[in-house]
Amino acid sequence: MKISTRGQYGSRLLLDLALHQEGGPVLLRDIAARQQIPLPYLKQLVAPLVSGGILRSTRGVRGGLLLAKLPEQIRLREVIQLLEGPIAPVECVNDPAVCGRSHSCAPRDVWIELKEAIEGVLEAITLRDLVERQREKEVPVGAMYNI
Repeated sequence: MKISTRGQYGSRLLLDLALHQEGGPVLLRDIAARQQIPLPYLKQLVAPLVSGGILRSTRGVRGGLLLAKLPEQIRLREVIQLLEGPIAPVECVNDPAVCGRSHSCAPRDVWIELKEAIEGVLEAITLRDLVERQREKEVPVGAMYNI
């Protein structure tokens, strides 16, 4: 399974929002600038995340985006499924009817195990985990030069 730009950009959108929403709603154009993602593309990602209960959109002068849940309640699996659809390396994993050999196919058993492993990793990671990982990667300028 390959995560498309929808999943990649959606994850970065949520991470940026989690890092910057302390002062209230965050403008999508600010996220686009910080993440270097085209604004029109980000706009396409907002609707499924709002309808999926991950984001909340507010209008008006102080409008923008907010997380609809706490970062520790948002699992990466949920985000990827909202943006990418079902997680499966091959179609017959989620829909055995697409192939008459599904029930007697040994490779399909491996694809099912692969799907379960991917889902397990994505389920184990929350947006809070991503925030912590991002903060670990942000090295203070002085530390880079041992000052």
